Parts: sequence; structure tokens; C-alpha cells
Amino acid sequence: MAALQRKVIRRGNRIRVLVVDDSVVIRRLVTHVLEEDKSLEVVGSAPDGAIGLARVPQLNPDVITLDIEMPQMDGLEMLRRLRQTHKDVRVIMFSTLTERGGAATLEALSLGADDYVTKASNAGSLDRSMAALRGELIPKIKQFFTREDEPRSPSPLTAIPRPAPPAAPAARSFEFRVAPRVVAIGVSTGGPTALGAIMPAFPSDFPLPILIVQHMPPVFTRLLAERLQTITKLKVEEAVEGASVEAGKVLIAPGNYHMRLRKNGLKTTVTLDQEPQENSCRPAVDVLFRSVEEAYGAASLAVVLTGMGYDGLRGAEVLKAHGARVIAQDEASSVVWGMPGAIVNAGLADSVVPLNEVVPEILRRVGGR
Repeated sequence: MAALQRKVIRRGNRIRVLVVDDSVVIRRLVTHVLEEDKSLEVVGSAPDGAIGLARVPQLNPDVITLDIEMPQMDGLEMLRRLRQTHKDVRVIMFSTLTERGGAATLEALSLGADDYVTKASNAGSLDRSMAALRGELIPKIKQFFTREDEPRSPSPLTAIPRPAPPAAPAARSFEFRVAPRVVAIGVSTGGPTALGAIMPAFPSDFPLPILIVQHMPPVFTRLLAERLQTITKLKVEEAVEGASVEAGKVLIAPGNYHMRLRKNGLKTTVTLDQEPQENSCRPAVDVLFRSVEEAYGAASLAVVLTGMGYDGLRGAEVLKAHGARVIAQDEASSVVWGMPGAIVNAGLADSVVPLNEVVPEILRRVGGR
């Protein structure tokens, strides 16, 4: 999936949305919720992929919300055909929190979908369903756009309350620090595709453990680990309680659990918990980064890839204050430059590189050069 710059919406215009879903109830619900927001306009709807595809050139949407399972033509087939002719239309998939739904969502992301929202299987009430859509879908639509009267690259740090980072030891210079002994990666929107691009580049003898927080729900993280295992020479697993942190092993935080590290002598293991969300996330990158600092200190290498929001910022502050290094993905190659942009704008990035240079930069720093 190629990264796209945030589209500028001209003053007086709204973000145009096409809703494609075989459920009349869902189409009406999504339309109602979106049109409550004055910056959004639902320009049309379609009950299946074939009709949706035909309406794209007629309605010229900026965004399509796309169901996966539909008659006639399902969402995956519509997405395949759409990307042949309309590469710049943003696509947000509607997925179910099931094994089948997770697998289909990962396939959609690999085909060029930009993001996804999950359908609650039993929302409980119409009000709750609408609230869930407002809270998840609207921000995910808006992350791809900026208004003409706003700064083109607004600082993601505005109004973020942050405690002062721990002070770095005054007498110590970090220029000749110990080499990294762990790599911690934080990623969100666009993450499965980004991880799919970088994991094959790691050599089979990569000498460090890799810990990943990807914002995803349960089931999805396990399926992501399984998918990544097919394209890399490293061992990839969804983390479990007590999992050993070892050289050449990749551990992905499971959905709905924070991932932390526990040191016991020379051995480091994973511990999982369901403590409160941070940055509206669980797992949270900040939680992992802080724990990595506690376990490895200056011998940590953090990487922040594409993603909405600023998760990872506070954790990166802690890591930097204790001599660790931080790599951020650049804006041009990011699907959304929220998380890495927050790192860069805060002056925390030691390197800002395009996605295809992330692993070479890691290898350079692991090699001490």
C-alpha cells in the first residue's frame, strides 16, 4: 500500500463518503452518524461491491467505508478492482471480531485498504452502536485529511499533557554507550503493511529480540503474527505470559493486553496485564517503551512507525532521557504521520527514515556504526 499525503479539503467543502454495505440498517446507521459531523458528507451508498464500484466515478468520494462480506461482489474483490483505477480513494473496512473477520481484514490491508473499524457483535443498543461509530470511525476518516484553513502539518503535540521526562544522568555522555540489546517497535494505522514490508529485511542471524506493539484487537494480533511468520526468517509469535525474550525472536503484544518485561537475573520474560488503557490503547506503545527502559536502559533501540495519535511519545521521552536511541518513520512513507510525527516534532528522533530504510538503520545501529 503506497503512502498518501493527507488530502487538503478546501474551505467550505466536506469530506465525501461512500458507504458500501449489504445491510440496510448498517447503511442508515453509518450515514446518520457521519452526517452529524459537519465536516463529513455521505454522498451515496451501495448494497454490494459491484454497485459500489460503479458509483465511485459518479460520486467521486474521498473515502469509502466497505463491508467485507456482501453478495454479488464482496469487499475484497471490490477493493482489488478499485485499487486498479482509484489509488487515491481512502478505504476503511468494516470487520467482525472473529477469526474469519480478522483474516479478511489483514487481507484487505494487504490489498490496499487504509484502515478498519470493528463491528460490535452485540452492541446492546442503538445508542451504544452509534456512540461506538462516532468514537472510532469518524477519527479514522479524519486522520487522512486536513482543512485548507489549518496548518498543512499541524503539530501532534498540541494540548498533550505530558509529565516532565526523567532527567538524564548529568555526568554521562551517551555518545559511546553500550550497543543495543533489544528493539522495540510501536505502530498503528498502516502497521500490518509496514511490518510486512520490513520483516523480510531482517537477516536470519539478527542478534536481538524484537518487541512489537501494533494497535489491534484480540485474534487480529495472533493472525498478524502468523502472517508475518510466513515472510521472515525470524521466529514470530503473539506474546503469552512468561514468554522468553530471546535473540532473533519477535513478540507481538496480544490485543487488549499491555506487554511489559520482567527481569530475573540474566533472563527477561514477558508479562501481560489489562491495566487501564493509555492513549485510548491497550496494548499501548508507551507501556512497552517504559518497560523496555526499565529492563534494558540505554541499551534499547525504539522504532516508531506509521500510526494515528501520539502513543509512544511519553515512552520515547523516558527512553531518550536514559540514553536510548529512537528511530522514526518519515512522513512521506507513512500512511498516517501521527505517532512518528509526534516523535519528530518533540525532537526525540535520532534518525528519520523512509520505511525501506528502517531495517538498514536498525542494522547500522545494532552494529555500533
